[in-house]
Amino acid sequence: MIDNYDVIVVGAGHAGCEAAAAAANLGSKTLLITIDMNKIAQMSCNPAMGGVAKGQIVKEIDALGGYAGIITDKSMIQYRMLNMSKGPAMWSPRAQCDRMVFSLEWRNTLESLQNLDFWQDSVVDLIIEKNKVTGVITDLGVKFYAKSVILTAGTFLNGLMHIGQTKIVGGRISEPSVSGLTERLANQGFTYDRMKTGTPVRIDGRTIDFSKLQKQDGDDHIMPFSYLHTYNQTFLKQRSCYIAYTDQEVHSTLKTGLEESPLYDGTIQSIGPRYCPSIETKLVTFPDKDKHQLFLEPEGENTIEYYLNGFSSSLPWQVQLASLRKIEGFENAKIFRPGYAIEYDFFHPTQLKNTLETKLIENLYFAGQVNGTTGYEEAGAQGIIAGINAHLKIKGKAEFTLNRDQAYIGVLIDDLVTKGVDEPYRMFTSRAEFRILLRQDNADVRLTELSYNIGLASKERFERLTTKLKNRDDLIAQFKKLSVKPEVVNSTLADLGTSELKQSVKLESIISRPQIKVNDIINLLPKLKSKVESFGETGQEIIDAAEILLKYSGYIDRERLIADKLKRLENIIIENKIDYASLKSLSTEARQKLLKIKPKTIGQASRISGVSPSDISVLLVFLGR
Repeated sequence: MIDNYDVIVVGAGHAGCEAAAAAANLGSKTLLITIDMNKIAQMSCNPAMGGVAKGQIVKEIDALGGYAGIITDKSMIQYRMLNMSKGPAMWSPRAQCDRMVFSLEWRNTLESLQNLDFWQDSVVDLIIEKNKVTGVITDLGVKFYAKSVILTAGTFLNGLMHIGQTKIVGGRISEPSVSGLTERLANQGFTYDRMKTGTPVRIDGRTIDFSKLQKQDGDDHIMPFSYLHTYNQTFLKQRSCYIAYTDQEVHSTLKTGLEESPLYDGTIQSIGPRYCPSIETKLVTFPDKDKHQLFLEPEGENTIEYYLNGFSSSLPWQVQLASLRKIEGFENAKIFRPGYAIEYDFFHPTQLKNTLETKLIENLYFAGQVNGTTGYEEAGAQGIIAGINAHLKIKGKAEFTLNRDQAYIGVLIDDLVTKGVDEPYRMFTSRAEFRILLRQDNADVRLTELSYNIGLASKERFERLTTKLKNRDDLIAQFKKLSVKPEVVNSTLADLGTSELKQSVKLESIISRPQIKVNDIINLLPKLKSKVESFGETGQEIIDAAEILLKYSGYIDRERLIADKLKRLENIIIENKIDYASLKSLSTEARQKLLKIKPKTIGQASRISGVSPSDISVLLVFLGR
């Protein structure tokens, strides 16, 4: 081991793992410091990856050369593509994972990286010289020096857990919190606040009556998260999830504990997640609802432990257990541990650049929940961008950032550094203006070449992308070239509820119909079938990519045109070019916000709350003058 590093990563959660891997793979000598090496990339809450917009983020991390997608595939025990009834811009993959396999795969992956060292300890202070970070100090008193530090402390900064009136200091159940770091950074001028999140009971599956629950199986057709894997490739046994419901009796039992709830007796003052509320919050917020849906999900391939999604709580454990046993199917339930709420410190992300480097301390980066986000996927996305930029900066290379029309990761980071957060930030498809461009199927098309050019995405990834694009375009050419006779397809068209042909037409006109899928007619056309078979195990992936482009080309082209027009504002750099205090034509609010956030471009300035179109016009006139 050496004491001097290029990059030190503090914390081995989802952000820390991606950050350490990216920096090491790019060639930086990297040190990953974590409290417990047996809990690397721990799935502290729900053992699942992906979901609405989150699935797109996992695919983007993979396309960049990260590991979230690979490890999700290897630990997957159920796969579902959400929103299939909607257009492909809304399709979002989700995987239930084996919690233990996920963590083990991450550890094995990190241990295989040549440039990565480990240290099991807690970081309690930073070494800062002339507003530049130069290292860290651990709880054991060890000093490690580095050119760059990435802080990914998750929920551990002054973490405090609540179960009813019981308070436990810690960053996660059975793990200590970290004190001193928040205060150290506050002394350097950083502003921070408190957030709150929670998790439900863990249940002994042997005590559940599954016959009373609604079974929910995964999809038969699996589209992997990693572009390095093939369709329908599985590594573990697939398992079912189950749906249950609360009722008025459950609600009445839950309400008996509200007086002892830290959420409602004033104990917890911090900001909680609006989109993943506790069960007691649901009762208070939606008093007229007589039931709430719950999802019972296995924690692993073989374990008897189950996670009750939708039943997050900080009520006294006795109330949690009594209420659980009122749910149909859980009358005899035993639990491994109750749910709990946790409060922790976060730093307002408007104090960051788009690279996730802090504005106050040079070469110090923040990633993950310390920036006010929630979710493994959002954390991993920040981690890989921080890891990339920490490496690039110390090597004297240009920064790597993504625009809002390039990736959900770009939307995520731009929202954080431009708008800040007033609640735990969660990604949704509705946050992206260009979601038709940012589909889950084309993350590699959008991002792999960019990453390959900076040395992160592997040659194998780039070559797979090149082959995919060639085969996709060849297939589209076949669609446009082949003519189809009525007698060949009319019976199939009738079966699918679409009008029959009266004369021969080009295949593309048939595929453009919403009722028709390529797979519906491929066996009717020998030339097309032969073409697809020549693609080998990637055949279905090529079909999907070509079909989406053909069916939605008009929408895609229109959105790209809008994005290109708006991009002109992103190309107008204003950072360090304007003295906002001297521009009296700006509104007072705009002047204050611009001075605080210091946007890099006109485009970013236009997205700051409180900066109006007329304020943007003032800036453009000033620049023109």
